[in-house]
Amino acid sequence: MPRRIEVSKLCKSFTLHLQGGVTMPILSDLDMQVDAGECVVLHAPSGAGKSTLLRCLYANYRATSGSVKIRHDHTWVDLSSAAPQTVHAVRHASLGFVTQFLRVIPRIATLELVMEPLLARGMAREDARLQAEAMLVRLRIPMRLWHVPPATFSGGEQQRINIARTMICDYPILLLDEPTASLDEANRDCVIDMINAARERGAAVVGIFHDDHVRRALATRLFLIPSVQTISLVTTQ
Repeated sequence: MPRRIEVSKLCKSFTLHLQGGVTMPILSDLDMQVDAGECVVLHAPSGAGKSTLLRCLYANYRATSGSVKIRHDHTWVDLSSAAPQTVHAVRHASLGFVTQFLRVIPRIATLELVMEPLLARGMAREDARLQAEAMLVRLRIPMRLWHVPPATFSGGEQQRINIARTMICDYPILLLDEPTASLDEANRDCVIDMINAARERGAAVVGIFHDDHVRRALATRLFLIPSVQTISLVTTQ
């Protein structure tokens, strides 16, 4: 299967400006490759950098050094150095990200939020509406909520909207940060099926799953993040 993610010598540290410029290393010389059809589950103790790595893969965090290459439009793009317009293009077409938090525009109805990624890709509005409705039905969002903004929904309902907005598009790469954490068993199993179906279609999946049942249902392999705890904090002054 073709390779979709190629990380080389990735280092990420944070400078704590309110603590006298102390530098806190999180990731050091990390190499990782992910092929189409894989679900790679990040494995490390809490605080070891799992979410930081996902955010580097999505370019929410820029690497301190090293490269984060994503296969996009038949070529490789290094998100550690790409221009903002290029990062946006990669996210639009090649890189889906489900976080634990729903960030929505106030007063926008749930159905419109789920349709939006399809409309942004140029799909006709009626076709986008039908696909969004089918996704909401599959994720057990009651029809009475479709035309209501999700800001007041329960945590589990908001997370299902988050999942719907990403999984409605066939992204070649999926980044998943605890997508099932706030879901009941039935919805958890539905999302597991959706992720496995995407992987079987050829998506490369990288995820964080603390639930052992979810890890066993999804992982094709675990990726251990090396500890950098032995690296001392250093000051920039």
